[in-house]
Amino acid sequence: MSRDRALLERALERGEQDGGSVEFKERLSRDVHLEGGRRESLAAQLRHRMLSGDGEATYVVGVTDDGGLAGVDHDTFSETMDVLSLLAEEADAHIDDVQTWGVPSGSDAESPDDDRLQESANGLVGVATIRDGGVLETDDEHVVVGTAGHVDHGKSTLVGSLVTGTPDDGDGATRSYLDVQPHEVERGLSADLSYAVYGFDDDGPVRVRNPNRKSDRAEVVEEADRLVSFVDTVGHEPWLRTTIRGLVGQKLDYGLLVVAADDGPTRTTREHLGVLLATDLPTIVAITKTDAVDDERVEEVEREVERLLRDVEKSPLRVARHGVDAAIEEISERVVPIVETSAITMDGLETLDELFDRLPKTSQDAGEFRMYVDRSYSVTGVGAVASGTVMSGEVEAGDELLIGPTADGRFREVEVRSIEMHYHRVDKAQAGRIVGIALKGIKESTIERGMALVPRDSAPEPVREFEAEVMVLNHPTRIGDGYEPVVHLETIGEAAAFHPEDGRLLPGDTGDTTVRFKFRPYLVEEGQKFVFREGRSKGVGTVTDVRPVD
Repeated sequence: MSRDRALLERALERGEQDGGSVEFKERLSRDVHLEGGRRESLAAQLRHRMLSGDGEATYVVGVTDDGGLAGVDHDTFSETMDVLSLLAEEADAHIDDVQTWGVPSGSDAESPDDDRLQESANGLVGVATIRDGGVLETDDEHVVVGTAGHVDHGKSTLVGSLVTGTPDDGDGATRSYLDVQPHEVERGLSADLSYAVYGFDDDGPVRVRNPNRKSDRAEVVEEADRLVSFVDTVGHEPWLRTTIRGLVGQKLDYGLLVVAADDGPTRTTREHLGVLLATDLPTIVAITKTDAVDDERVEEVEREVERLLRDVEKSPLRVARHGVDAAIEEISERVVPIVETSAITMDGLETLDELFDRLPKTSQDAGEFRMYVDRSYSVTGVGAVASGTVMSGEVEAGDELLIGPTADGRFREVEVRSIEMHYHRVDKAQAGRIVGIALKGIKESTIERGMALVPRDSAPEPVREFEAEVMVLNHPTRIGDGYEPVVHLETIGEAAAFHPEDGRLLPGDTGDTTVRFKFRPYLVEEGQKFVFREGRSKGVGTVTDVRPVD
């Protein structure tokens, strides 16, 4: 809810004029305003407003023709935005931004100068900014990178400096561009996944000028020919399950593991590396904070990283010695490039730029649409939004989908209102895109992490139990019948009981087991990989067969 009413007041003050860019609408409905010739007439009116505003029009919704605040209920406002979006599409334009204010609905509405405009009011007034040009259709050159590494080793700071081109001040200033919660900024610790984006065109990197402005992030998506999205995970050990969710539950192309030169590899470093490599993700190691130590210490840490990689049967490749061309050619499940960096001096960041500009996309777009929900939230005037990474296929505004399963195993019918990627509205989203999908037909409170969005005609089946081949990476004793770790599969993080085929599994063993979720069913499919963990015990697995709920 916007508390700055200046935009609304300016629009009402300018008013509707024949040669102006402002249009007042109390409400728009599909049945009335899209029927017959009304759609073409209103689209022509919108084009006229945009021409008058040099490619930009302002639509004030929830007001009378003379600018009085009428206020409309949330469902009416949502339908009005849907209709306005279709009119904009007809006019080869798009809705760029929407701000809303609460007012008493109907005849009790107050003037915009009344301080009683409030979020708890029962009506809405909104200002929609419409810009010339259709919404962006993203290309296939969109690489998604997941970061990992110990707390205070500089993951967020490094990414913040990459996406902005701004050196850090030594106190982690650039990391604030990624954190999403005030307490994270205050404490200097990330407690949940955060996201960042930058890109490239023919002239080089396209960076975010002011990451605190959503519009600046959206401009990168609009202007860049190639995008690089970062899923920044959590380095603090108590939130390891969140890190696993970020690395397993997103459709990543590459991993970026950071190791601070003033600390070196830690137990958390080894944990995160294990998860990255268990998911067969091509990975780059960035040695950070090289400005904080002398050259001998940097060399020592680099040797430690090389030993760590060789211990897990990976081949380290020093980019400073072998070059970017070799790193791009050799990076794989077995070869791990190493880059020395400093977010303060910006050393090594040009090398990372070149790598991310040239590295090929590794994830594939094949198959029908699938997206596992990572987060959900409610947007005033829009409704429920499910956020996550498109795992396969593509989705478009207007698509009819199913979401679920719910705890009782059911799937709900929903419709895609709109799609946003890094605050930029897009026509459609393909595999690998990190998006927020506004859904019609469901309340936000019904959506849970781990649910999946699939096409309405796909007939998905809820699964409570499945067969898997697992490898035990670390366990103090043996895994016996009824062992209950947390299984991390896509964005699912759920306790599950293991029933090994031979009755037990020892550290280092590979074997078959039945896995049964403890509390509820999910959408699970053959071939999916997962990580399981309980205390310091961990392992990886692959789903080999599923048993749908009857």
